Formats: sequence, C-alpha cells, structure tokens
Amino acid sequence: MNDRLKCLKTQLNAAGLEGMIVSNPFNIKYLTGLDAEGILIIAPKEMIFITDSRYIEEVTNVLTIDSEIMAVDIRSLNSYDFENFFMLCENVGIEENYITYADYKNYLEKYKVNLVETDNIIEKQRVIKSEDEISKIKTACTITDETFDYIIHNIKRGMTEKEVAFEIQRYMISRGADGLAFDTIVASGAHASMPHAIPTDKVIEDGDVLLIDMGAKYQGYCSDFTRTVFVGNTDKYKEEYDFVLNQQKQISFGFRDNANIKILIKEAERQYQKAQYSIMHAFGHSLGLYIHEEPRLRSNVDNPLKENMVVALEPGVYVAGKMGIRIEDTFLITKNGCEALTKSPKEYTNIELI
Repeated sequence: MNDRLKCLKTQLNAAGLEGMIVSNPFNIKYLTGLDAEGILIIAPKEMIFITDSRYIEEVTNVLTIDSEIMAVDIRSLNSYDFENFFMLCENVGIEENYITYADYKNYLEKYKVNLVETDNIIEKQRVIKSEDEISKIKTACTITDETFDYIIHNIKRGMTEKEVAFEIQRYMISRGADGLAFDTIVASGAHASMPHAIPTDKVIEDGDVLLIDMGAKYQGYCSDFTRTVFVGNTDKYKEEYDFVLNQQKQISFGFRDNANIKILIKEAERQYQKAQYSIMHAFGHSLGLYIHEEPRLRSNVDNPLKENMVVALEPGVYVAGKMGIRIEDTFLITKNGCEALTKSPKEYTNIELI
C-alpha cells in the first residue's frame, strides 16, 4: 500500500470512518495512479477498484501486488457482493462535493451502509505536492513557456483566434504534453474583455490586445499561464498593463510558507479600489491534477499558504466592450518565498504578424 493510501486510511480512522467510496477520477488517480473509469472501495480489510471490461487490462497492468488493490469487473458482481464490501461497518465516507444526489441514493441502496460526508478529505491531502508532483508540474510549465515563445512569433496575418488556439494545442503535444490542461483562451481586441472568452472566428489584427490563457498537462499534472500582448506598433493600455503587472509582483512578493491568503488579497483589493478597477474573478487558485484546486486566492479564504503548494496567480483588468489584460504564472510556495515555474517575459510586449 502506498503512502497516500496509508495517510488517507489513518485520517478516516481518526474521523470514525471504517471505509470510503472514492468516485472522483482525480482523487482515484492521486491515490492509485489509475486513469481508468471506476470506483475505488476502501474497506476495513481490502481495497477494490470496480471498473468494467473496457479497462480491466489497463488496470491490471498498472496495479501490482504492492498496491494491495484488487481490480474487479462490475459485471461479475451481484447485490450481495456490494453489501459485503462494508459488512459490519457503521460509517463509510463519501465525496459529497463530487457525487450527485442520484449517486448518493444509489450508494445507500447498493452498499447498505450509513454514508458520511468527508469534507474534501482527499483534496486537502492533495494540496501539498510531493517532489515527483512538483517535477511533473515544472515540466508542464516548461512546455507552456516554450509554446508561448513559439506562438507569439508564428501568428500569421489573417489567422483567427480559433486557429491560434489549435496551433497552441498542436505545438504543446509536439513538445511532449499529454494535451491541454484546459481549453485554451485566445481573445483579441474587445473580445478580451471577457475573462473566460471562447476562441472565435475573429481575425487577429494590428492594434489588437491579444490575451492568451493556456496550460499544458504532463503525466496528469497541469500548468496555468496567461500573457497579454499587443499586436503591431502600439502603446495603448500600457497604464492598465503596468497596474496588473505590479499587482502580480506585489502579491507574489508576499508568497511564502504560512503567509495568510486573506491578508495578501485584501491588500490587492485595496489597490484595485484605489485605482477604480473592478475585480472580475479570484486572484488565483491552487492546481495540480486538476486545473482549479483549493485553496482559491480570495479575500474570504482565511487560510495559510504552505510550503510545496503550487498556485496560479492571475490578476486582471477588464473594460467591457473594449479590452482585457491578465498576467498569470504558476508559482511553487517555498519556506521563505516562492519560485515562478512559468518564466516567460512579462514586460509590455508588441508582436508582429508574419
């Protein structure tokens, strides 16, 4: 049994839970390394991964004797088998923030056991990254930096936002990424005023603000990164750009082990209010196997940053119908500061269409 499962079982025992039904695929991958569809049963005396015939071969190739997890094809199970998993158990944990109410009712009927909320017990365990996880995130960030350098030098005159987004995906995969960490945002001109804009058939033109928000996924782990550049010979919105850049610098300067998120973000909010800019979204979030993990960087989050957390910091300024500027990097929290894992230049940048 690996250390992650040992840690979880210890926490379950401390919470008075005799087992857990794990359904979230990101949590299953974290605990077992499995990417296959299925449910992980953590019972007092055994662990079972229930999947179907499409994945049995893949699962058995990943699991070893040391895993102490048995793979079972769901078609081989009957109602008695499901009840037997938690025989004599009183309380079994569930992922109440992941499963639906229909799932909950199904579990009650199928497993015949009292189901108890676990308050993101596995997600909290995932917050602090191991050396191996950090290494994979660093590789995802390197791929992202390489992709950004490539794309800003290879946007052809007449290309649309959709075409640029497609080229970003193609290049990331060519550099070794599994794929995208999330759907790429390419937003130009007035379209950039929408923080989560979807790439369109709009042609990128001279004079445009060009916002690119992208991330690579490498061996399951994500990077997150945004740059805003300016097409052609223009210096418009430089004041807004410098404000956003300064906010990112100021907030990240406060990153370190035990720094309080609420205090850091409250100060940033005061600077936005003083400059009369609206705040459209959180200032950032943790990330890892999933692109948006807890904690979020908001002033209502009264939690400390901890060493070996990985967070994305993404201040932005948006003017509806005119423009949007966002600068985002992935940071590793260290004992006495932080390390930027995405390292692309951040100064005001003009690009030329080719």
